[in-house]
Amino acid sequence: MHCQESGTFTAKHGQKIDWPTLEIAAPRLKLSSISRIHAGDIFREFTVEHTRYMGPCPTETIDDTFAFIDSAVERMKARDNFQAVVLRRDSGEFLGCCGLHGEGKSETPELGIWIKSGAQGNGYGKEAIIGLKQWADRNLAYKYLTYPVDRRNRPSIRIPEALGGKVFGRRIQKKADGTILELLVYRIFPPSG
Repeated sequence: MHCQESGTFTAKHGQKIDWPTLEIAAPRLKLSSISRIHAGDIFREFTVEHTRYMGPCPTETIDDTFAFIDSAVERMKARDNFQAVVLRRDSGEFLGCCGLHGEGKSETPELGIWIKSGAQGNGYGKEAIIGLKQWADRNLAYKYLTYPVDRRNRPSIRIPEALGGKVFGRRIQKKADGTILELLVYRIFPPSG
């Protein structure tokens, strides 16, 4: 397996993937490439509560959220990152964000997810990550996916475990606000054959 360019995702079968307009369907969800359309939702819903077990901190202004989105779109154009909003298929309601982050590690990209407070406990995070992995299995050449999760975040730990992921490492991460995360890093392999 070789990357087309250093650090970029490799599409299977020479496919062309238009990352900034990509949509992935899951049973109840739609994962749509992030855009400024959802800046207000992201700014309002990505709170300190959500980031307790995550590396990033919430943005302080809507302009910071726009800058995050613009940067994510540029990374998608560079073909080394997929940042999506998670929407209900039936209503289009914004539920959160997920991503497949290749940035310098396209053969071992990292999965990430957050779901807004009012929608947690409905299995949306698990469904989004399963949908994203199934799409990656069909469309990308990769060795394995990684899923780092704080050891105290039981609901999020269930996601890689549901995909057959196994812990292959542990690391400590200090957040910008000084909080320490104790991460379990899972590897999730593509289907064999």
